[in-house]
Amino acid sequence: MPRRLEPGSRLVLASHNPGKLVEIRALVAPHGIAVVSAGELGLPEPEEPAPDFAGNARIKALAAATAAGLPALADDSGFCVAALGGAPGVLSARWAGPAKDFAAAMARVNDEMGTRPDRSSWFVSALCLAWPDGHAEVFEGRVDGECVWPPRGSAGFGYDPMFLPLGESGTYGEIPPARKAATSHRARAFALLMAACLG
Repeated sequence: MPRRLEPGSRLVLASHNPGKLVEIRALVAPHGIAVVSAGELGLPEPEEPAPDFAGNARIKALAAATAAGLPALADDSGFCVAALGGAPGVLSARWAGPAKDFAAAMARVNDEMGTRPDRSSWFVSALCLAWPDGHAEVFEGRVDGECVWPPRGSAGFGYDPMFLPLGESGTYGEIPPARKAATSHRARAFALLMAACLG
């Protein structure tokens, strides 16, 4: 049976990414749950050696829950490109380097794709909700689309400006943040988490 988070709970977001913090705070606010980030608590970022999103989300959530003594939510997400065999995938953040230069990361994706005709790509989010006693639940969401070049729009973060979701006329960098938040890979994973653990 999934374990539930009660209204009034405090939750640690196992991330130092301010963009993710904004999105997660907005998603859990209606449930009466306060969110504090691992960065705000001064928690270190653990190594993420798992080969998949779910494994890395579990590592981050359990590390934060243990360190903070509170339930913790971790998101491991990334941008996957068919022509690159699914890369950058779990290495999405690392492609941006220590300076988090996603303009350079997007340029690398475009350069490595070259003239390959297959522009299909997808975003994946794995959310892990973990407790200090080691209990953990993982939920995954995915949105398919295609790569565009040059990047378009200044909304969103990461690879958003080069991703055109299926059925949209604008990239994640162009569509209103509220629409992205309602339909994104993270929103889809969160809907599964909410139904199991927050409803």
